[in-house]
Amino acid sequence: MGALFSTSFTEFILLGFSDRPYLELVLFVVLLIFYRFTLLGNTTIIALAHLDPHLQTPMYFFLSNLSFLDLCYTTSTVPQLLVHLRRADKSISFGGCVAQLFISLGLGCTECILLGIMVFDRYAAICKPLQYAVIMHPRLCALMASASWFFGFGNSLLQTVLTFLLPLCERNKIDHFLCEVPPLLKLACVDTTVNESELFFVGVVILLIPVTLITVSYGWIVRAVLRIKSSAEQRKAFGTCGSHITVVSLFYGTAIYAYLQPSNNYSQDQGKFVSLFYTIVTPTVNPVVYTLRNKDVTGAMKKVLCRGQDSR
Repeated sequence: MGALFSTSFTEFILLGFSDRPYLELVLFVVLLIFYRFTLLGNTTIIALAHLDPHLQTPMYFFLSNLSFLDLCYTTSTVPQLLVHLRRADKSISFGGCVAQLFISLGLGCTECILLGIMVFDRYAAICKPLQYAVIMHPRLCALMASASWFFGFGNSLLQTVLTFLLPLCERNKIDHFLCEVPPLLKLACVDTTVNESELFFVGVVILLIPVTLITVSYGWIVRAVLRIKSSAEQRKAFGTCGSHITVVSLFYGTAIYAYLQPSNNYSQDQGKFVSLFYTIVTPTVNPVVYTLRNKDVTGAMKKVLCRGQDSR
């Protein structure tokens, strides 16, 4: 593997927050709490979507996919970060770094595309209610979800290969807590302008195009909702869409900051904390947003809990 990727060393050093030892213990406790809530919240969403027949709809099919993505994404980065926060040894094997970049970037890109697809479901439900069952056919939902995974990991494979083909000239200290493309490009001992331009272009496609489609779709959705005469129905529609908008704002906002700014403006310290946000905070907040603002999910949770008490 070392020969393939133009380097002879066998491991990287993830510097992470080692320059702030006073912060490491605080981060360890906070991240451990957030990670446990992430596991609990997203597992609950997936379980409810499979156990309650009322939640076996296209909307909750995509939501359970999103929860599964968040579970995998945090698990690909956070356990290793927790270990590094409590140990002096911050090393990660070369193969481990390649795998982490490929998996975490693939999951992140897939989530970008999936969040864009989810707005199509909301558009069909609110703007085309009579044709909803025909439009959001289970086969189409499965096809769209599969396409998001395919394109997400296809892009990740491309970025991983392009990044690790660069000669690193024995530079193996990554000023970050995980293997990401921007800090890895800084290790290269050749001009990376082409890689940075390609990364920026792909970022525009994967981030800004879905954001544009989401914005336009919600323009049509708001128009349709305002035509509804029942205020209760309006609140229900806005509540469902509000959850999606909150998740979209959190995820795309931090990802755009991390990947769509010129490299000369990229602050490594800011990049670390932004990465912390979309690595751990957003996946923890997602299930909370969807459950607290959604009567269907809270109702399903009560049914499952009541069923568990009755069985005792």
